[in-house]
Amino acid sequence: MISQIPKKTCPRPFLKWAGGKSRLIQQYQQYFPTNYQTYYEPFLGGGAVFFHLRPTKAILTDINTDLITTYRCVRDNVEELIELLQKHKNLHNREYYYEVRSDVQSTDIEKAARFIYLNKTCFNGLYRVNSQGKFNVPVGKYKNPGICQEDILKIASQELSLAEIKQADFTEVLKYAKTSDDFVFFDPPYCPVSQTSYFTAYSRYSFGETQQVQLRDVFIELAKCGVKVMLSNSDCEFIRNIYSNFNIQTITAARSINPNPKKRGNINEVLVTSY
Repeated sequence: MISQIPKKTCPRPFLKWAGGKSRLIQQYQQYFPTNYQTYYEPFLGGGAVFFHLRPTKAILTDINTDLITTYRCVRDNVEELIELLQKHKNLHNREYYYEVRSDVQSTDIEKAARFIYLNKTCFNGLYRVNSQGKFNVPVGKYKNPGICQEDILKIASQELSLAEIKQADFTEVLKYAKTSDDFVFFDPPYCPVSQTSYFTAYSRYSFGETQQVQLRDVFIELAKCGVKVMLSNSDCEFIRNIYSNFNIQTITAARSINPNPKKRGNINEVLVTSY
């Protein structure tokens, strides 16, 4: 049982991720289905729900190629990855950060180490790219960033060992999830609740209202097949309207990535379920 594992070695995300669900798990707990065989997460991000549920069978996908490369390396080559991260840790300073940020890595393991290093040392763990697909977040102000967290990486590698990890658009889940034995958790880029929160591109691909409606349609198709579907999103009129035929719960979340500290605080989100 999970409760028997010491807290320091409990599976948990090895990445910082805007909109990550680690702090919301306890509010989600009562809404998770209790009976399913295969878990699907089409917007993988930090993977907090996957690491919490610890499913025996999972298909994890994301449109972000660098993210998927990193997850595969954690699963398949964690020891070599740790060695490279240790080198980044020993060399880290402001100048080194920008040198690594502008560098182009050749192998998957080098790309994964770079991805984790930048994730742990950039401003607020934010993932953002420019129109050329180049990571452009400035360095963060950390005294001791967790660049090489060996225990977390090793237990993440164990949890990922049986998971399929693929680079794919969220619509691809329709090819796999088809029965009541399947559980799909959608955690898409959120619908903005104001102009100042209008940030919908964690990769070079935008995610606006058109994509939100497309996702709703995928949600409906899955539900028609009896698939158990859960989705998180902003608590706004648009989202409540397009999911009005499903169960909607209100969740209280802490907003932490606003550049103005005075505008950080609690905000409502919604959790939509088909069951």
